Amino acid sequence: MTSEQVAQDAMQIILHAGEARKHCTVALKDIENSDFAGAKEKMKLANTEIVIAHRVQTNCIQKETEGEQGDYSVLFAHAQDTLMTVYSEINIAKRLIDIFESFNQRLTSLELTHK
Repeated sequence: MTSEQVAQDAMQIILHAGEARKHCTVALKDIENSDFAGAKEKMKLANTEIVIAHRVQTNCIQKETEGEQGDYSVLFAHAQDTLMTVYSEINIAKRLIDIFESFNQRLTSLELTHK
């Protein structure tokens, strides 16, 4: 792989991981506002973007395992770091949706019981 191709792939990973992070951030705001349906919808968008970023990374790794060597790239290392960080953010946001949705249901049930 040429260094230009490595840079292009790295930028694609960063772009799509960044879009995933943006959707995840909006989902967290939805959670804050108890809009769990909205949060889940944003997380679907985040997942779509992170899958694209992951696919680019996987293709690069497959090329290397097939013998296509590329030079080490700090930009590509940064892209992979960004990808994995956003994956973690997505996983945490998904759990937060479940936690706060459950908490909200319990509160609603308690409020109805004590009326």
